[in-house]
Amino acid sequence: MVRTPLSPWEWQRGERFGALLRLARGDRSMVEVAAAAGVSAETLRKIETGRAPTPAFFTVAALAGVLGLSLDELAASCAEDAGSEQERALSA
Repeated sequence: MVRTPLSPWEWQRGERFGALLRLARGDRSMVEVAAAAGVSAETLRKIETGRAPTPAFFTVAALAGVLGLSLDELAASCAEDAGSEQERALSA
């Protein structure tokens, strides 16, 4: 199965998601948070840096739980300016 390339907006959404995770992680180490969520530190590193912009749902849910984040709020925060960015892309 061939995976459809991500759009620039999807990459930006992934970067926003990673930044939110870094902010929520605060002073806790990446290794500590990753272990508590049941993912590897490398996976968390890739998500936080935007190199893995579309992590699996259960990975997102586990990280949100460890970091005390609401999935609804997290989704809304990552989708900020979605409409205006998509409109710019369509008008270009």
